[in-house]
This record gives sequence, structure tokens and C-alpha cells, in this order.
Amino acid sequence: MIMLIKFKLIMTGIVFSILLITNSANAQILKDSSILVQIKKDIDCIYNLEFEKARELNLKIAKSYPGHPVQFLLKGLLTYWKNYPMLYSSSERISMEEDLRQCIRLSEKHGNKEYKAEYLLSDLCARGLLIKFYDDNNQTFKVISLATSTYKYMRQSFSFTGDCSDLNYYTGVYNFYRESYPEVYPVYKPLALLFPPGDMKNGLKQLNTSAINAVVLRGESFFLLSSIYLNFENKFQQALQYSRPLHEMYPENIQYFAQYIKNLLLLKQYDDAEKLIIASLKENGNKYYLAQLNIFKGILQEKKYHDIPLAQEYYNSGINRITPYGEYGKEYAAYAYFGLSRISYSKSDNKAGKEYREKAKKLGNYKNLTFDK
Repeated sequence: MIMLIKFKLIMTGIVFSILLITNSANAQILKDSSILVQIKKDIDCIYNLEFEKARELNLKIAKSYPGHPVQFLLKGLLTYWKNYPMLYSSSERISMEEDLRQCIRLSEKHGNKEYKAEYLLSDLCARGLLIKFYDDNNQTFKVISLATSTYKYMRQSFSFTGDCSDLNYYTGVYNFYRESYPEVYPVYKPLALLFPPGDMKNGLKQLNTSAINAVVLRGESFFLLSSIYLNFENKFQQALQYSRPLHEMYPENIQYFAQYIKNLLLLKQYDDAEKLIIASLKENGNKYYLAQLNIFKGILQEKKYHDIPLAQEYYNSGINRITPYGEYGKEYAAYAYFGLSRISYSKSDNKAGKEYREKAKKLGNYKNLTFDK
């Protein structure tokens, strides 16, 4: 049952980023071009961590459309990114949950069939962010409860696919992950049969079309494509075509910055990665990001400078500093353990090397991203 919900969660997750996109000619807020411009600016400010500007824009949107669920969705999204990585113990968690659940209540309360697509998507966006938050914090019961009630709404959204560039993101994600995820995780193959078949090649094509032409979903498309080429395809040069411009679009976003640095390290472009790390250290005080940088610095010391003692120090420090972030830190901790494994084997300490590698494999979601080569 849990595995089925997990797979449904993956399929549901494709809806989250389709923020306020619909081809309905009767959409309410989307017919107001001035508000739509403000919504786009608001989203850009949130993703670039410009929270005061985003808050001002959200107030204008709320004033123009009082009671519309989108204002609560934007508030919840702002709180999430302001406190990223958002832990379940965070004091801001309650306000984020309340805003997103208010968005859900208002979306489902609205009975005007003219605007069904708009309110359905607002509902799904809020649900998607909540599910992601619960899943990242191992709140399994809440994931199952919310994902179970969300899936039927996600299936309804298929009725609103149209000739809109942004919707290439939506169809692209489904086409790619419906086929690729069961291949990477074979345990899900029987469950995948419960969903219509996809097309990986066409999915990548649709996502690229979205990255080039989309308005609202351009940034999301770049991030997803960079992740796919890094984690699933292991085509690091192709991933750079998306991770670099994504960082340039949102230079203050620490998640996108870390993705770009990781991409450079996988390409062995150590000088470029090191310059970015040094520059960012002068301005960034986010403890989660600094923990990631420790692990990246360990890779640099091991691979570029061959300073094994210092590499070990950075790896161990990185593991200690990122462990408190739970699911958010597991992938990066895996990179550090792979590094410690390589170092142990180089010292003929095969027992430690094996133990570190087993820890890395247990933590990492993508078994080919080891930095071994």
C-alpha cells in the first residue's frame, strides 16, 4: 500500500509546478494580464529568495483578488523557500501548512464551473507542496492521507491539457517518469502498469520545449532537465546546458547553485567549481548550503589537490553538518561516504572502504552518482 502511494506521489508531484496554467478561455485571474504579470514577478522573487519584494507583490495580488486561493498558495510557497530546507520542527511550518490548506479549502469550496480548471490547479499546487514537505520529513501517514485524496484531482487535470507551451512541462514529466522511474527502481514496475504508458524520448522533447518557450514554468523546466541528465541519464555535459542558465536566472537560489556546482564537479571542471564556492562563501550564511559546500570541498581536495587528510576532514565535517537535515541531506552525505570509501581503499583498508560504500548506497537515491571516475 505504501509503495502504491509512493508511486502515486511521484505522478502527483508533476502537478505542483504547473502554477496557474490552463487553456480555459473562462479563467478568472488569468484574464487579468496586469495581475498575471505580478504573479510571474512574485514567483521569480520567491525562487530568487527576494522575499520582501515577493511579499509586497502578494499583498497587491490579494488586494486585487481578495479571497482567491492563489494568495495563500504564494504565501505558503514564500514561507517554504524562506526557510529552506523546511524541517518539520521549524517554527514556520504551522503557518505554511495553514496557508496551503486554506488554499485547498477555498479552491474546493468554489463552485463556479466556469473557473473549475483554475481552482483545480490551485488546489493541486497546494497539495503538491504539502506532500513534498511531508515526504521530505518522513511524515509517512500524512503523505499517505493527503496523496490518497489528491490522486483523483490529479487525474481530473488531464482534461485541461491544451496547446499551451507551459503544458509541455506537465506532459513531459509524466512521459519521462512514467517510463524511467520503474526502470531505476524495479520494485515499482508492477505498480506502473496501473498508469497509462509514457514516452521518455518525447517527454524530454516536451520538457525542452517548455524550457525554451514557457512563461511561468521556464525555471522549473530547466531544473528538472538538469536533474534528469545528472541523475537518470548521467549525461553531465547536457545537464550543464540547463544547470548553468538556471543559476543565472536565480543566482540567489541555493538549491540551484548547489546543482550547478555539482554538475561542474561531475564534469571535472574543478577550477570553475572552486571559484564559485569561494565567491559564495563570502555572502552565504545558510548552514545547509555550507554543509553541502564542505562535501564539495572534500571532492576538490581529493580530486584536484590530492590532499587526502584534508579531504577526509571535509567529508566527515560535511556528514556531521548535513545529517540534521534528514532527507534533504542524504544524497550529499552519500557523496561524502563514497569519498571516504575511495580513500579507505587507497590505504588498503578494505573493511572500512566496504562499510563506507554500503552507507553511501543506502543513503543515495542515484547509485551511479559516486564521483568515482
